[in-house]
Amino acid sequence: MSACKQVQAPPVNFERVFHHHHRKDKVVVIMGATGSGKSKLAIDLARFFTPAEIVNSDKMQVYRGLDITTNKVTPEECAGVPHHLLGIADPDSDFTAADFIHHASSAVDSIVGRHCVPIIAGGSNSYIEALVGNQNAAFRSRYECCFLWVDVWLPVLHSFLWNRVDRMVENGQVEEVREMFDPLADYTRGVRRAIGVPELDEFLRREIREGQGQGQGSNYHNINTKEKEKLQKIHRLHGLWKRNTHRLDATEAFVRSGEEAEEAWENHVVKKSRRIVSKFLYDQNHVPAAATRFDCVFVFDGNANELTTP
Repeated sequence: MSACKQVQAPPVNFERVFHHHHRKDKVVVIMGATGSGKSKLAIDLARFFTPAEIVNSDKMQVYRGLDITTNKVTPEECAGVPHHLLGIADPDSDFTAADFIHHASSAVDSIVGRHCVPIIAGGSNSYIEALVGNQNAAFRSRYECCFLWVDVWLPVLHSFLWNRVDRMVENGQVEEVREMFDPLADYTRGVRRAIGVPELDEFLRREIREGQGQGQGSNYHNINTKEKEKLQKIHRLHGLWKRNTHRLDATEAFVRSGEEAEEAWENHVVKKSRRIVSKFLYDQNHVPAAATRFDCVFVFDGNANELTTP
């Protein structure tokens, strides 16, 4: 667990939260593309549904190092909410889906044992699918899940991500990757698979040879490819749990700036997510439509540009 402090708040009636509908414990899961605001929403909800703790499900943020490149939340951004599985793995190791299931299950068990609400958040949909899917009967038999999918219209999101690449470089990304630079490193393992690291490796090699170069290289192409792969996985999940999909559009928050962007985020994402999660946690009459198959409620929020609902 990260060093972020717990926010103090009035107690929640956990007899209602954790012990209705087959007495399964409740877990909130937040999904979405890179840069769509998953961590921000997780923290917003954790501060609202206190006490709550966040379990990271991002494949790259689970590794130690490269905090700028992997866009880990800062202690200030944590706002006192405890985070698990952030920077726990050796940067050169291969942290597998099986490893994630083990550590995430342990973290969720620990959070529930302290009578807190577990919120799983991150961009690695394959990790989430492994944790809650058919092959992990132990998790499904104990936990009832509410899924939130934060999504942004892809052209808008890509513009935002390209601008974020610029900000990361300004904040020291090149220097951060330079400190880990190793001409003999394996870029198929560990944190070196993070978007931007292989591209900067090419830049750093050219820098040694020629003394100069461009640090951003093919980041944008890599971002496009990765996000299309993530959307394909989310679309597959949507196909499985279509009847339980609730779509919320976060795009408005990304096309505005300043206070208008914050207001749009609050109105289009946070408030609607709070209503969904509040019903999931507290409504004794709430019975998940998918319970007969998965014992989970899957609620996606977003506006994928290729996704349609009946």
